Amino acid sequence: MLVEIAKNNPKFTKFNKEAFIIPDAILAEFYGIVLREWDEQTAEYWFRKMGTFAQQTTKELLKEAVKFRHENKAKNLSFFDAVGYVYAVKNGHKFLTGDKDFEGLPNVEFVKK
Repeated sequence: MLVEIAKNNPKFTKFNKEAFIIPDAILAEFYGIVLREWDEQTAEYWFRKMGTFAQQTTKELLKEAVKFRHENKAKNLSFFDAVGYVYAVKNGHKFLTGDKDFEGLPNVEFVKK
């Protein structure tokens, strides 16, 4: 979702105007993606912009994300997506994603890229 916002994907721009929560592990992954695909200046910009929405994750949550990923290994979910999903479920939020492997799961708002 964050990368799609950074790319100005019209399907995701409406979410740029809403308050949302980003687990800090996801923010770190996002920083790395922007750094790889653009440059450090752009990565710093987005890190600051999205950092206001970041929330800490606990070690227990990270462990639960690993278990969730293991239980769903047939879907080949990324660790970071598993963290985001488990965080959302545990905190009563929707998990916004364009990853088709999450489509149909509880607490998911799926937006096709």
